Amino acid sequence: MTAAGPAAAYAWEEFLTRHARNPETRRSYTRAVRRFLAWCGDRDIPLAEVRPLHVSDYLDSLPVAPPSKKLHLAALRALFDALVTRHAVPVNPAASVRGERHSALEGKTPEITIEQAKRLLASVDTRTVVGLRDKCVIAVLVYTAARAGAVARLRVRDVVDDGSQRLLRFAEKGGKERLIPVRHDLEELLVAYRAAAGLTDAAGESPLFRTATGKVGRLTENPLTGLDVWRIVKRRLKAAGLPGRLRPHSFRVLAVTDLLSQNVPLEDVQMLAGHADPRTTRLYDRRQRKVTRNIVERISV
Repeated sequence: MTAAGPAAAYAWEEFLTRHARNPETRRSYTRAVRRFLAWCGDRDIPLAEVRPLHVSDYLDSLPVAPPSKKLHLAALRALFDALVTRHAVPVNPAASVRGERHSALEGKTPEITIEQAKRLLASVDTRTVVGLRDKCVIAVLVYTAARAGAVARLRVRDVVDDGSQRLLRFAEKGGKERLIPVRHDLEELLVAYRAAAGLTDAAGESPLFRTATGKVGRLTENPLTGLDVWRIVKRRLKAAGLPGRLRPHSFRVLAVTDLLSQNVPLEDVQMLAGHADPRTTRLYDRRQRKVTRNIVERISV
């Protein structure tokens, strides 16, 4: 990138800001592009001489699944779009490269069952503020279908009272904002947690869910991260004797599948999950898999 000149350097900065505003997408795109640039460097291919054949060969060499290859291709297209706009290269060599066909009828995230979720919530000891925090975090994941990162980003001001009910305001992927009503049992947990954590009268900018200090059992002023939420869930799953393959996203699968099983309209479930496309919501629906297994069990061999 440096050898390609100042226009390429400017395009690189633009790629990181305009084309990848979401932090997670930015990290993924940056890793993908750096990997491609290293691949080109090993073959002495200057940036201005990259051709569609090179992009195709690079994608073919990646030992990853088709969805990951599609991400790499999207990252390269975005980068070269910025380079073309700033006249660092003449054309976008990734634009004409076709991605691999990949159509998923069902997502890969493992589903946590209703019984397992109940067992997990019941297993958390809420006699300490850390226990209250952990149970609140898990309950928010269960009852709002929010992503781990969105839960970690909650601030005190995001617990909203509109005069008739309490709501949680989530900052989701793509700059989306969602207001999800708080059900009664989650509301009781939040009230108890905020009182124990000293957050009842805290400033609106204060993080709602905070890290803990070692094994002392006190909360710090620092907010949880998405990785912290992941670790909390994993630790509590292990303590409850539940499968380690489960993860925070499993609660989204549970919420979508359970609501669709109760004949809640797809568009309502889609709104809860914050999906722009109903096809994405259907990937979380595991009812079909259960029917398929039932059919397989009936094969008379």
